[in-house]
Amino acid sequence: MMLDTLETLCCLEGVSGGEDEVRDYILERVLPHADEIRTDPLGNLMVFKKGAVTPEKRVMLCAHMDEVGLIVTHITEDGYLRFDQAGGIDRRVIIGKKVFVGPGRILGVVGSKAVHMTTAEQRKKLPEIKDMFIDIGAKDKAEAEKQVHIGDLVAFDDRVVRFGDGFVKAKAIDDRVGCATMVELIESELPCDCWFAFTTQEEVGSRGATVAARSIQPDVALVLEGTTAADIPGTEGAGRVCLLGSGVVLPFMDRGTIYDKDLRATLIRLAEENGIPWQTKSMIAGGTDGSVVQRSGAGAEVAALSVAVRNIHSPACVAKISECEDQLKLARLFLAEMAK
Repeated sequence: MMLDTLETLCCLEGVSGGEDEVRDYILERVLPHADEIRTDPLGNLMVFKKGAVTPEKRVMLCAHMDEVGLIVTHITEDGYLRFDQAGGIDRRVIIGKKVFVGPGRILGVVGSKAVHMTTAEQRKKLPEIKDMFIDIGAKDKAEAEKQVHIGDLVAFDDRVVRFGDGFVKAKAIDDRVGCATMVELIESELPCDCWFAFTTQEEVGSRGATVAARSIQPDVALVLEGTTAADIPGTEGAGRVCLLGSGVVLPFMDRGTIYDKDLRATLIRLAEENGIPWQTKSMIAGGTDGSVVQRSGAGAEVAALSVAVRNIHSPACVAKISECEDQLKLARLFLAEMAK
């Protein structure tokens, strides 16, 4: 069930600022199981579910619905689309990729100047975003404008593939894996009362979580995420950050948050007591909604529970299926611990 939920969520479009499709699906799934539901002007979906006990501290689980993508900034006279990034994307992964543009899901392909038209010096450098375009097959600007508009969001190809020794490839595993974990928890019996925050616009600065945390005012929060794995040829030592197949990731710090030492120790103990492999990150990098949740209200105790993802922020994110399932197992154990 966990993998089915993840695959369905990854097929939905939810570039930052356009998470409606993802939110609507999640709402349909959780509505029969929720005791309270809130939304807000930023599009966050906040779900409260009663559990077996009410803990002394207000507990919140958090995952973001949005994914990185592109946004249309200009339409040329000959019908091509100029664009910019919505979220942090390595531009090396963009060229030649199939994309869907706007609410009409207009098919397009990302291109750049043909190699035989470039100079020897230009071929030594990666093309800038300003030198790329999206081809939607329009003959001119007028035809293109009938299909797309300035400001339309652009999502990557939505195909999901299971392959190899228990791997899955998809776009948006960061952070549909956290969303899938929370959906599965809401549909089950919980050991304690819990708020679940499905947040928006994390990839452009944790904007949704800033508002959601103010609304819920948690005392304790667990951020469920996908995180960078660089365990690929040519990368050695600490530069690999974390590795697929080495367990769920329990970071101690990133560029936005120093995670609560006691909560992290609790997660480590629960993982080891229950035979769940775990690792940490060997580099201080990236960030999560935890940074703004931690600083909300009077402050909150925050920990992160992540899944290692290769090729993160690309159309070809890769994760280990067993580690996605282990995120769900450890999150459930965490709630049981909060019930005590």
